[in-house]
Amino acid sequence: MTPEKLALLAVAIFIVAFLYSSVGHAGASGYIAVMGLFGLAPEIIRPAALVLNILVASIGFWHFWKAGHFSWRLFWPFAVLSIPLSFFGGYKNLPPGIFNICVGVVLLCSAAQFLFRPHTGYLVREPSRFLAIPIGAALGLLAGLTGTGGGIFLTPLLLFMRWAQTKSAVAVSALFILGNSISGLLGIFYRAKSFSTFTLNLETAPALLVAAAIGGAAGSYSGSRRFAPTTIMRLLAVVLLIAGTKLIFAH
Repeated sequence: MTPEKLALLAVAIFIVAFLYSSVGHAGASGYIAVMGLFGLAPEIIRPAALVLNILVASIGFWHFWKAGHFSWRLFWPFAVLSIPLSFFGGYKNLPPGIFNICVGVVLLCSAAQFLFRPHTGYLVREPSRFLAIPIGAALGLLAGLTGTGGGIFLTPLLLFMRWAQTKSAVAVSALFILGNSISGLLGIFYRAKSFSTFTLNLETAPALLVAAAIGGAAGSYSGSRRFAPTTIMRLLAVVLLIAGTKLIFAH
């Protein structure tokens, strides 16, 4: 990769990290799309996106936790089965087809809802554990299959069902993404029986990691301490539009 092309890719990674981290996400779907456009080898895109996801999700969770938005009671029922099932999803290869299109359409519909009707300040009613645990399991499997951390699915659900206020939903999703990304990445490595297969070369990796770290730090700080809930909802709509479009037109 030429220095000019690498610089453009790093800028694109920075933008994705900033945008996604401002709503508690880590950007895997955006990284996948960007790296594909820049011609990176398919066999490294999915795990490389998860590595960037882990970095940005760690930074994002720390910011939202420090700002006092995280709820362990809301988080653990969704996470308890999602993390092992994300490993299983990462181990499997997701075949192209109707599945991606259906998930993409759901994300686009969610985006439209948040863009035009960004409700905030509603009364929260947390879900029962008997409901949250199987939902988390399904989202973990979906996260592993799609090579994302699952927050792109959890955050809209928490907000649509009014199970959390905006910034609490974002904080919970950040840690959810971190756990699932680590588990999904381990599943990919276990299937390949090799870590070296997915190693970015030493000229490429530092630039992308630095770009993701700076973008993630700036975005998560803005989202946790600066942006109003309505702003976050509209930014989330943009993120869902990107992710939904990527899934529909990925193949």
